[in-house]
Amino acid sequence: MASKSGFRRRSFLSGVAAGVAAWRGRRAAAGEPPKKPQPGAPAPEDFKLPAGGHMPTRALGRTGVEVSLLGLGGFHIGLAKDEATATRIIRTAIDHGVNFLDNCWDYNDGRSQVWMGRALRDGYRKRAFLMTKIDGRTRQAAADQIDQCLRAFGTDTIDLVQIHEVIRLSDPDRVFGPSGAIEALEAARKAGKIRFVGFTGHKSPEIHLRMLTIAREHKYHFDTVQLPINVMDPHYRSFGQHVVPELVKDEIGVLGMKPLGSGLFLRSEPMREHEITPTECLHFAMSQPTSVVITGCDTLGILMQGIDAAYRWHPMNEPEKRAALARTAAVARHGEWEKYKTSETFDGTAQHPWWLETASLEK
Repeated sequence: MASKSGFRRRSFLSGVAAGVAAWRGRRAAAGEPPKKPQPGAPAPEDFKLPAGGHMPTRALGRTGVEVSLLGLGGFHIGLAKDEATATRIIRTAIDHGVNFLDNCWDYNDGRSQVWMGRALRDGYRKRAFLMTKIDGRTRQAAADQIDQCLRAFGTDTIDLVQIHEVIRLSDPDRVFGPSGAIEALEAARKAGKIRFVGFTGHKSPEIHLRMLTIAREHKYHFDTVQLPINVMDPHYRSFGQHVVPELVKDEIGVLGMKPLGSGLFLRSEPMREHEITPTECLHFAMSQPTSVVITGCDTLGILMQGIDAAYRWHPMNEPEKRAALARTAAVARHGEWEKYKTSETFDGTAQHPWWLETASLEK
């Protein structure tokens, strides 16, 4: 698989080294990922949704489920100024047709799941397709984390659970090895605790392709795969070019994430100079063969920006796509703004390695 897509382990490792070196040299320019709502975010009243607008839906691979074109990211829910704001964001999203909700066992020390679970009371849970992620690589750690997620959400069943941060070449063998996480996920599926299984990652297409290869060797079919899809990705170690075609071929649901680079892209020159807008970034991601485009919303205004983009979306044609990529080429060729590829800034399991082995957020 790796050779078919033009990858070699040696070139991958040298690429990682070069990327990290480049990131270190540009760290001041790129800044750090937002850890709270940022000033200058749009207000809800900045957007007047089109009359008769509705949320487009797409098939989630071959699961038989239809999901909203726009998905609500779980990490940023935990960054909202308070739980009341988070609840309003979640319920407003669902009321406007967003049914795909993202989350993770470790997001904001578990706060993101708890807040989302409470927001899904009063009948909202039945209207949502609820996804979360676990970090455990062993059967025991994965099983314990799944049970903790169920309790945090206050639900009996989670629609989709994904193996989080498949960012090391060793991860696939651990997940599918003896007493690995896949055993816990399948046991949970048989017990009715979860419906579907997938995996996520943001580091390198080669690692995603290896995970798919190991799964095939075990005759295992993932329902979904989550990966970065955005206007920067095609210029540097592209998931869209190398992984998405494999997912489409195997009818695996494509979950696009980081359409705005977790907010980092807003600081890049093309966006500061208004050469490309947040809506264009969302439309670019929505114009790829994704089942859903997941975006983080820590304010109601950012949510309405996403809903407005989805309501007004039309497929970008090839000239429009090429124009968007031309405007980002100069700043994207070294992965400067995709720090999840070129640094450990986004690697929660690298900073907290015990999450791979236990069900304790604290060491």
